[in-house]
Amino acid sequence: MADFDLGDGLRKVFLAGVGALATTYEKGTEIVNELVEKGELTVEQGKALNTELKRKVTEAVDDAKKSAAEASDKPAEEQGDAE
Repeated sequence: MADFDLGDGLRKVFLAGVGALATTYEKGTEIVNELVEKGELTVEQGKALNTELKRKVTEAVDDAKKSAAEASDKPAEEQGDAE
């Protein structure tokens, strides 16, 4: 079997997830700002949506960190790497 570092793999998956969440937040913020500029949302509604989006992204990042930490704490046999 190839020498595979599970911790490094988890780290890469975690970082990819964080990057995707950050991109989603940025795009969401841009969309909200465009709607405010067009007058389809009030400034207060836009602020509320941005706050909610930021909260959800933060929760998702925290959940991903927790899952990655739990997965890296499991012995190799439990992760399917038994030889």
